[in-house]
Amino acid sequence: MFAAYAARIDRDQPLSGLELGERPAPESRPGWTTVDVRAASLNHHDLWTLRGVGITEDRLPMILGCDAAGVDADGNEVVLHSVIGQTGHGVGPDEPRSLLTERYQGTFAEQVTVPTWNVLPKPKGFSFAEATCLPTAWLTAYRMIFTNAGVRPGDSILVQGAGGGVATAAIALGKAAGLKVFATSRDESKRRRALELGAVEALESGARLPHRVDAVIESVGAATWSHSIKSLRPGGTVVITGATSGDRPSHAELTRIFFHELKVIGSTMGTKEELEDLLAFCANTGLRPIIEDTLPLDRTREGLERLAAGDLFGKIVFTV
Repeated sequence: MFAAYAARIDRDQPLSGLELGERPAPESRPGWTTVDVRAASLNHHDLWTLRGVGITEDRLPMILGCDAAGVDADGNEVVLHSVIGQTGHGVGPDEPRSLLTERYQGTFAEQVTVPTWNVLPKPKGFSFAEATCLPTAWLTAYRMIFTNAGVRPGDSILVQGAGGGVATAAIALGKAAGLKVFATSRDESKRRRALELGAVEALESGARLPHRVDAVIESVGAATWSHSIKSLRPGGTVVITGATSGDRPSHAELTRIFFHELKVIGSTMGTKEELEDLLAFCANTGLRPIIEDTLPLDRTREGLERLAAGDLFGKIVFTV
């Protein structure tokens, strides 16, 4: 079957390890389901895989892709939960959780197989392209806001780095949930689009907010860390899910954190139950993911190049 896969690891030039071509189709195994992929969305995790983060050389070649929506063997339209081993279903209770592409072949292919427990019905009214955007970026944003940030309708949040998949999801979800959403970006066009998406104000990176917020949704890392901490009200919460600009800020802001009793919470992906809640939330509100572009799978390199350059607002989806 045709697939896009990591053949080599290169931390400095990750795309040099990407190859497109034939790979073995997944073999059937007890407790697992094989899905014909119709659409698969791109995530920063795919770039990290090519850099060797979360994977070792002995697992190569590894088909990329965490997210997919498609059709199972019975003709059901489905969407996949990307976390393997979270409950032990299909892998046993002693295996640690992992994302697709860390231990198991991913979704940038004609077929993928996952534990049957990880297969959910695709909601009616969703295209395959829309559905595949939800299990990683949108689920991550959902968990950050509704599980870990501790905010309620009427509260305010700051979303750093408007444009990325998690950030755009957080703006849209926050607006739909009745939150007052501020967003930042270095790019003027992305700030305009953040306003169109529902932010009450979109500012340049590092700019002073009109008032301090209840929570910060942080996926940028070192470049925005001090601003995130300084933007919180006393007792507020910063929820971290990534560090695309690096994980070692020049100033940790420890004095401000303890003096203002701020909370710092790490957040990774989400549970299957949270994904079910997210699907229901989007179905009930009419909310849909922001898709920057849809490309055929044989243009995976182009999509990764655009992701690496930061030239996106929303998600890139590959069709199969």
